[in-house]
Amino acid sequence: MDLKTLGLAIIEIAEKRGIPKEKVVEVISDAIASAYKKEYGKKKEKIIANFDVNTGKLKFWQVKLVVPKDMLLSEKEIESLKEKKASKKQLAGESETETKIRFNPDRHILLEEAKKIKPKIKPGEEIKIALETKKDFGRIATQTAKQVILQKIKEVEKEEIFKEYKEKEGEVVSGIVQRIEPSAVFLDIGRTSGILPKKEQIPGEHYRVGQRLKLYVLEAQFTPKGAQILLSRIYPKFVSKLFELEVPEISAGQVVIKSIAREAGSRTKIAVAQTEEGIDPVGSLIGQRGTRILVVTNELNGEKIDIIEWDEKPEIYIANALSPAKVLEVKIMPKNKALVTVPQDQLSLAIGKNGQNVRLAAKLTGWKIDVSPIGNSQPAAETNEANKDSKNEEETDSTSDSSNSKEG
Repeated sequence: MDLKTLGLAIIEIAEKRGIPKEKVVEVISDAIASAYKKEYGKKKEKIIANFDVNTGKLKFWQVKLVVPKDMLLSEKEIESLKEKKASKKQLAGESETETKIRFNPDRHILLEEAKKIKPKIKPGEEIKIALETKKDFGRIATQTAKQVILQKIKEVEKEEIFKEYKEKEGEVVSGIVQRIEPSAVFLDIGRTSGILPKKEQIPGEHYRVGQRLKLYVLEAQFTPKGAQILLSRIYPKFVSKLFELEVPEISAGQVVIKSIAREAGSRTKIAVAQTEEGIDPVGSLIGQRGTRILVVTNELNGEKIDIIEWDEKPEIYIANALSPAKVLEVKIMPKNKALVTVPQDQLSLAIGKNGQNVRLAAKLTGWKIDVSPIGNSQPAAETNEANKDSKNEEETDSTSDSSNSKEG
């Protein structure tokens, strides 16, 4: 077995797969130690190896546990345990013998002997005893080593992929549609495949094989088959992450997204604020001639996006949240309730189709909003229904922040 060539070849493969060199060296060393034990060692021995992949040089050690004499079972105790095993009877003093071990020269070394090799060694520690270096391994041992190396490389690769995507949770990745099934869409997202479940797909969105999409990494799970990456296109923060990619002011911290409310495939409202004077937070997300917001809406297949300015004063914030409707007055009421007055011709715009506009405004601000036309103190019936829907959605999604994601 040409170890130098083998090591360099496997490291080259590992680099292409993104596996750290140290992991590869560890894998090869373990495999060679297994081959050494199979060819020259004994069944109970613990053997470790160090393999220099650059030179192909090998070093071997036998590892033994250091034990004092009082930790060893006596011959009498060993015989008693044998009798107990044969008769299955309880013995007096059994708890004492449970803490002791039966000396095996292949795995243990007495404290007195260990101190001759390493004077400061303590009971319970392991000691390495150098073994004669061997390079000639039989066919079976060599084949075993190669199989172990390939198997371990695959296992390490799975672990590295899982760690990589675990760190990407909450981020946006690009993917290419590979396979479409009724329950999920499978995408190539780089080093592995991602799963876009039906419930995480934008309603009414259609996919085709080879299509490139951006997706939000919901969760990375480790399974016996490797990393399983769950993706989403309906998660509210997916929209905010898309804006982060397009708006340098967000990356620089000059603009922050304070809150987001979304009904995927239909409409999203985003509240933004500036952290520096002279920055227009709304204009930053829209871009010159709407170029930045256009990129995001195109990615979301035309989903409408309202960018509104966040304000610490709830009256102003709520009025902004009802955009594009014009608000005449906002009265703050007890129990986190707000009464909003709008012109008669703005009522339907403020409420929105099926109460969507006021419902999203309520989720965005965290206030229960009642809208009524000027001269009428009673809220519109659609407003009550929208507030009811908003409350139901918040209760349903109480275990996540998808109903009213707060950021910043």
